[in-house]
Amino acid sequence: MFHAYPPDTWVEAPKQSFPSSLSADEFKALFRGHPGGVAVITADAGEGPVALTVSSVVSVSAEPPLLIFSVSALSSASEVLSRAETVVVHLLDAHDIDLAKFGATPGADRFDQTHRWSTLATGEAVYEDVRAWVRCAVINRMEVGTSTIIAVHALESRVMRDVQAGEAGDALVYHNRSWHRLGEHSKHEG
Repeated sequence: MFHAYPPDTWVEAPKQSFPSSLSADEFKALFRGHPGGVAVITADAGEGPVALTVSSVVSVSAEPPLLIFSVSALSSASEVLSRAETVVVHLLDAHDIDLAKFGATPGADRFDQTHRWSTLATGEAVYEDVRAWVRCAVINRMEVGTSTIIAVHALESRVMRDVQAGEAGDALVYHNRSWHRLGEHSKHEG
């Protein structure tokens, strides 16, 4: 059984003012060199599904199974994600590059049958043939700067292409404004 987490469980940092901070360009340059795994998030708040590509999915806890991701206020999906009670997080690998690019294309109809998708019995849109997906209940949202951090509790998952412990797999990462495939060729021994 899923238990909601009360909003007061997030601890707010004290408000501080800083004499200086990085500029937006300096901050972007800093993180261009830091790769992130690629996921597509789908959600529906009652008016039809939306989807977007993110590189901000992070596992937070295995027990209970929690993860977070962030959504820019500039995203066309942000309004729906601000109201959706559930989401599906699709964890992609290099075989899913077309879906990753599609979810990142501004103005694209992400449910036009370019990529096969269906609706789960619980109503969420799920893309088929992806490495893995997890259906989650939204437990909290926090406005931070120009983004919203969304915390979710994992309810159900499916893994189509598993990666055994220690194997390189075919991970898809976003690094320095481009897509990269991690595999045996990029594995560092040592």
